[in-house]
Amino acid sequence: MRPRTVLALLTAGLAAATCLTAAGPAGAAAPAQHACSSAVSIDRFSDALDKTTYDGTFVGNLSALAVDRDGSLAALSDRSALFRLDARTLRPTAVVRLTDEQGADLDAEGLAALGDGTRLVSSETEPSVRRHSRDGTVLDRLPVPSALRVAPAGRATANQTFEGLTLLPGGRTLLASMEYALSGDATGTVRFQTWDRHRGRFALAAQYAYRTDAGLGVPEVRATPDGRLLVLERGFTAGVGNTVRLYLADLRHATDTSGVEHLTGQREVRPIRKTLLADLADCPSLGATAKQPQPNPLLDNIEGMTITGRDRTGRLKVLLVSDDNQNPAQTTRFFHLRVRV
Repeated sequence: MRPRTVLALLTAGLAAATCLTAAGPAGAAAPAQHACSSAVSIDRFSDALDKTTYDGTFVGNLSALAVDRDGSLAALSDRSALFRLDARTLRPTAVVRLTDEQGADLDAEGLAALGDGTRLVSSETEPSVRRHSRDGTVLDRLPVPSALRVAPAGRATANQTFEGLTLLPGGRTLLASMEYALSGDATGTVRFQTWDRHRGRFALAAQYAYRTDAGLGVPEVRATPDGRLLVLERGFTAGVGNTVRLYLADLRHATDTSGVEHLTGQREVRPIRKTLLADLADCPSLGATAKQPQPNPLLDNIEGMTITGRDRTGRLKVLLVSDDNQNPAQTTRFFHLRVRV
């Protein structure tokens, strides 16, 4: 979603393949020692897809990334477009339009690729999670707890619902993260909903509480190979810029909150444990420039994240992307990180 709108309420490139290894704002490169923290380093970034089009579709508003079964990357736009990107160059190679069952556009925010070639896509409008074929056809729709629906049907606030979507290792459990708290829950306590997959169908399963840093929401989650979660927390302050922090979270020992109506600091409720991996404002800027004030010119409205593999030392290769909201003051930027977990 667009964090400026939320935080206003809360607070009243890729040119050519060679550019990926050349210094400069179009695609600056950095050796692994360019550390953001002891656990995270940044290799390079690319702005070359910023304000571009492919096959008549604007390449921007990117809110989620996933590795597809053929090794390509899927990039989701919250304006109802799903791009296929070349995994090496990040160039678009295909695009399909996504809609709901009536043909209306989705406010698509989360993406998970299934092994059969279909994709799960979350929309923060209702909210919803739908399964789409490769050509974009809606195949089915997952159940959603009534409390997580947007008011008056539930206790969620419009544009503050399902942002992150990830499959846990093995593909039998799906997890969606709410961006902000439900009405009646403590500020900063968001719910992570899971579904269990059996014979191709997803049924509602456990739900967990996750506590964000003050003023931040959760735009993305991604399961690590060992079943933990990488969690992005993000916020925006006018005149200051974006805050983006990367956490490692562990579902083990967290309380199932699916039967807890209001999360207001109950002692018996154990939230998901989290450990800060890096505040991305602490990364080297690598020569990046920003179109608006930022604590680090490298930063923008980062929303999408996926794990693309491991390096020789076992660190995760993590790709991030920012959502430019089709705004001249923002940038579609890809970030290549290495993360030790």
